[in-house]
Amino acid sequence: MSLLKNVGTIGGLTLVSRLFGFARDILLARVLGAGGVADAWQLAFQLPNLFRRLFAEGAFASAFVPLFNRHMAEDEAAAKRFAGEVLAVLLPILVVFGAVMMLAMPWVLWAFANEDLRSDGATYDLAVTMGRIAFPYLMFMSLATLVAAILNSLSRFAAAAAAPILLNICLLTALVWGALQPAGEATRAATGIGLAVAVSISGLLQLLWLYWFMKRAGFHIPRLTPQVSTRVKEMGVLIVPAVFGAGVYQISRFIDLAFFRGLPDGSLTYMAMADRWNQLPLGIIGIALGTAILPALSRHISKAEDEEAVRLQANAIELAMLLTLPCAAALFITGFAFVKAFMEGQAFTAEDARTTGMVTSALVVGLPAYVLVKVLTPNFFARRDTKTPVYTAGASLVVTVALNFALVPVLGVVGLALAGAVGAWVNIALLGTVLARRGFFRLPARVVGRIGRIALASAVMAAALLGLMQVITPWLDGPLALRLAAIGAIMAVSLVTYGAASVLLGVLDKATIQRLMRRQA
Repeated sequence: MSLLKNVGTIGGLTLVSRLFGFARDILLARVLGAGGVADAWQLAFQLPNLFRRLFAEGAFASAFVPLFNRHMAEDEAAAKRFAGEVLAVLLPILVVFGAVMMLAMPWVLWAFANEDLRSDGATYDLAVTMGRIAFPYLMFMSLATLVAAILNSLSRFAAAAAAPILLNICLLTALVWGALQPAGEATRAATGIGLAVAVSISGLLQLLWLYWFMKRAGFHIPRLTPQVSTRVKEMGVLIVPAVFGAGVYQISRFIDLAFFRGLPDGSLTYMAMADRWNQLPLGIIGIALGTAILPALSRHISKAEDEEAVRLQANAIELAMLLTLPCAAALFITGFAFVKAFMEGQAFTAEDARTTGMVTSALVVGLPAYVLVKVLTPNFFARRDTKTPVYTAGASLVVTVALNFALVPVLGVVGLALAGAVGAWVNIALLGTVLARRGFFRLPARVVGRIGRIALASAVMAAALLGLMQVITPWLDGPLALRLAAIGAIMAVSLVTYGAASVLLGVLDKATIQRLMRRQA
């Protein structure tokens, strides 16, 4: 199957999930607003969600997939036993960790809550309750990640890409209930509890969904007694550094939580809402590319097919830039318009929308870099090298933290977003340099030239959007129909200008499409 088709399958289903996520966040902004219960919910939800992204989707998948593919190449029975050994050790760890975190939730949240939340006893107690109810989501999703990794290694990407839709359906159900109740603090608190329950239920549903597809694929995980076998030890050696190598974006989010302690009420909600817009292209393009190329890279490298590995990664970078550079440029100019058009109203004020728009513009400065991390780190993981990404991620985090101290006192929550974006670019520069020096990666002159033309086409589009914003900004204060007309104008101008510039500059042509659609071995 071609890289473009794999990315299209994963990205298309992720797009459906993200659209449900947008509907969820629009309702979330209008029902809970910013600050108070809204910040309490964001804090309670982000803890299990960040652990999921960091350990389960990031480190676990990066360490498990290459080893699982190696065992599958030798013998399917060996691969099944390896999966059983991992599950037998993983499950008790998750149960113990979840129990400890739920007991320690009041102190864990205290470490990240800002002064406004800590001083409001009722809201803080609500946050603790929501955190305890939502935390089992981590256990369910960690087990679901194991099953998803197996399905992806079997080149069955659709089920795992579709699973997050269940999360958004469950959360939307709770929010629709809240939107139908009389407005007030009691309704907001009850909605928060409903959201926490919905999160844990969604984790169980996603696990059952993926397990059904795994059984349908003819694969089963044997039930074994927990023991730290040689193969589990090998994975353990890989997974610890992979936490830092694959999860630099999520580690940055953990660091951000510490800086939120000194920021005004509502800042946590502004970042969460802005990150939704950043996560749309990041999830569709970055996660899709990373998921699609890791199994293929592992196979090429295990067979010493170095040229095929280089070609695959070069194509992935070209495709990533073709899709993310225009997204970043467009959101940088028009992020405020999208936030104001879709989220402002009821509990979410015009000032909330303005601040969220500024945070969105700062976040997307690093969007191409966040995607490229997903493309470059599989080159290390496929070679079972998880140490090098740790060093590069560590260096980028040092830069990020230093910039946080410099920018947050001046720019507030916008400074947090901008610091993370710059740190991501530092990480990419280091990863690319190391791979090139080792001879594991090179960009053909053809691809370098094409990326330059993509950047130029994106700049042309950005200039057109900048002019358009001068005209349509007053529309965003009008009725819904006028707001939607403004968004329609943005989409039309983006597509026409980027499309025309891409054709004129030779970014898109028949040869490029055929190369990206070439089937992988």
